[in-house]
Amino acid sequence: MTAPEGRPDHPTGSVLCSAAEKRLQSVGIEGAAGDVRALFLHALTTALGRPVPRHALRDHLAAPVPQAVVDAFARMVAAREARQPVSQITGRRAFWKHDFRVTPDTLDPRPETELLVELALTEGFRSVLDLGTGTGAILISVLAERPGVAGLGVDLSPAALDVARQNAQMIGVQADFVLSDWFAVISGDFDLILSNPPYIAESEMPELAPEVREWEPRMALTDEGDGLAAYRAICAAAPAHLRPQGRLMVEIGPSQGNAVAELMRRAGLADVTVCRDLDGRDRVVWGRKAGLQST
Repeated sequence: MTAPEGRPDHPTGSVLCSAAEKRLQSVGIEGAAGDVRALFLHALTTALGRPVPRHALRDHLAAPVPQAVVDAFARMVAAREARQPVSQITGRRAFWKHDFRVTPDTLDPRPETELLVELALTEGFRSVLDLGTGTGAILISVLAERPGVAGLGVDLSPAALDVARQNAQMIGVQADFVLSDWFAVISGDFDLILSNPPYIAESEMPELAPEVREWEPRMALTDEGDGLAAYRAICAAAPAHLRPQGRLMVEIGPSQGNAVAELMRRAGLADVTVCRDLDGRDRVVWGRKAGLQST
């Protein structure tokens, strides 16, 4: 391939990236090198108006950079220096098997949340409800693996629901999305209910990284209390919306396993299990509604 033409007096991509890496390191950003490469590739794609494949990055790093790329890259590096997450700057985040659109109105899908998707797919189901859907990443990932399953995502944020609808259309998944405070407007029952609710205690918010605390929607992070309010509401109401043998599965903070498991047991769910992620931390709690499945 041919690298983009730039004036000989323009810096090469390597020079730009080296300077940007030092800037990000100076404000305490870990993984600055990876962030810079991702932003430079996005700047190329944005300025050139066409996708630039990752394997072509080496040629672009060695060549003088066009001014349009220099300007776009400078804006992106400044945003990252202000601790805006890379995913918000590029507008995309990889999760499970797809890229999802993200905005400041949505929680950034995390790799550890993929455990919730993995566990959801261990059994069959005909319908699924995703509470607090955000980008729709959990619901859409599950539905993409189960063609023909009916899916519903709910959220309190109209802006987040717009993003989820766009992601479903982009990935080619059919799902419905409605504005609701948990089960408030939900009728009917489901084989599977999933949720990654706000579980950070209000007292823990100051300890979060600036990328999370200052840039992600607060309502998706904390209940402004002890971090368990969402689980209390979800566990209490879920049995009425689960079919016999249906499962409730929720992501949790690493110290919440016992508390959320007890909430599920008190709600009458059986087979309550706490599952750990790859780092050995409690990450998902699930339980099952007793009874005979309908045929």
